[in-house]
Amino acid sequence: MNPFSLEYLHGNRLWAAAAVLALAVVYIALQFTRRQYAVRFTNLDLLDKIAPARPDWRRHVPAALFVLMGLFMVVAWAEPIREEPVARETSTIVLAIDTSLSMMADDVDPSRFVAAQSAARQFVADAPETAEVGLVSFDGNARVRVNPTTERDGLLRAIDDLFLDEGTAIGEALALSLEVIGDIDQSTSGDPIPTAVVLMSDGETTVGQDNAAGIELAQELGVPVTTIAFGTPFGTIELDEVPGPIDVGVKEEELIEIAEATGGTFFNADSIEQLAQIYADVGTEIGTEPEIVNLAGRFVGWGLLLAALAAALNLLWFQRLP
Repeated sequence: MNPFSLEYLHGNRLWAAAAVLALAVVYIALQFTRRQYAVRFTNLDLLDKIAPARPDWRRHVPAALFVLMGLFMVVAWAEPIREEPVARETSTIVLAIDTSLSMMADDVDPSRFVAAQSAARQFVADAPETAEVGLVSFDGNARVRVNPTTERDGLLRAIDDLFLDEGTAIGEALALSLEVIGDIDQSTSGDPIPTAVVLMSDGETTVGQDNAAGIELAQELGVPVTTIAFGTPFGTIELDEVPGPIDVGVKEEELIEIAEATGGTFFNADSIEQLAQIYADVGTEIGTEPEIVNLAGRFVGWGLLLAALAAALNLLWFQRLP
């Protein structure tokens, strides 16, 4: 950080730096005076005994650090300011989790459904405290489990309480999630609140409206939909009323289409560890706004560090404090 490139609330106080530099000049002059006195002392053997040789450069290091400390304190006194970009963390995200029977497949360890719950809990844990997160579940029907909120305990309990049922209504879930987002009052904020949907599923709509209607609505509202596919093409489940295994291979194509069409991002179960990146895609990096920052505290901190370093070196080299 270059002090010469900063603006100051009290620029006239920088003249105090002249006093610090004057002290530095006095110190240098005293060193020359001491050297001249040593030369005039003719009994060199006695001089060696009463004034043993010292590492001259080390003797000057603490003094130089104290001069720098003084300059930093003067800069802090003048109160430097700078315009810095400050990220806004406010955003609204709706998690839509597939609770259809196909999610019991164990081709993702320990199962698609348990993996989806784990991913959702991690997502909530990583979200900034100011981010409002809502929860929608869907099987044959879509339901709002939790409206967008900053309260995390109830949201985590709702994720744990999810259960499986028949059917997969992705289109219905998408429409309901967007309806929840559409109810947000944007009038109280200067800029629109960033919004997004994160959809977790094994990827195939079997009941309700198709995905196209939800995609169109997301495009109209400008809401990106990030999708996460759980499973492999070879997943199967077993039901008591159906003989033999039932093929429930994951259908990534639909989830990829939803993400690409709405400006979201597609992930699969192998990239669960990248959920922090998902949040970056859907709202953490929501833009910045300029803010005037007072840097006086930073310069005070750096000055104190220099003083501590000078004292430590003096104690280490000469067994005394300056």
